[in-house]
Amino acid sequence: MVQSGAARKTGSAVAEAHAARLDAAGSHRHAHAEDLCGPLAPYRARDLDDFVHLLCAVYGRQPSVIELALHSAPPAPVRAWLEEAANAFERERLYLVRLTAAAGPIPSTPGAAETEAALLAQRHALETLARSERQGCALGAATALVADWMGLRPMLDKAAHRVAVEVPPCALPGEGSIADVLVMAADSMAAERAIRFGAEQLLLQHRAMFDLLEARSEAREDY
Repeated sequence: MVQSGAARKTGSAVAEAHAARLDAAGSHRHAHAEDLCGPLAPYRARDLDDFVHLLCAVYGRQPSVIELALHSAPPAPVRAWLEEAANAFERERLYLVRLTAAAGPIPSTPGAAETEAALLAQRHALETLARSERQGCALGAATALVADWMGLRPMLDKAAHRVAVEVPPCALPGEGSIADVLVMAADSMAAERAIRFGAEQLLLQHRAMFDLLEARSEAREDY
């Protein structure tokens, strides 16, 4: 893919905005995520288990958001990036599934039916983003997932250490790789807007998940 100078400038701006968006609105900024990264009091251990279970409910199934994004991906090199990311995310998914099994039953919490309905809605929303035929939307969601997973991984690893599960190396593309693919893909204002929309919507779903985790934690305290 050969880009004009203007297209490269647009792509660079999209990559910078993407990084700023993750820094400002990534999962690591949520108060409940910050709590989970802190010292593990007994009740926090249950919260960490709950996080693992809910994350697995959203991302433990196949196909992943990134695999779905491949269906509408443009030719290489964007498709090649998504294929690499999908393969790496599959290893993350298997790690998450193993960890969920080792964590034992999901913590007993009032409102189980409401939780299941919320998770079902989240899965549907994420699949809709990943299946979007609007050029750039699925890639925006996929790159936001890869980037935000870096903020989720320490919590997974913390849970793994607690239940004696081996922590595998993370092979997901790094920040530089994400920036490169966004520069290549954001070749028009329409693509830029779609990438931004896909990323913002995925991050909103992650924040909604942490809102739900926080509400479940409070419900257990009152139970």
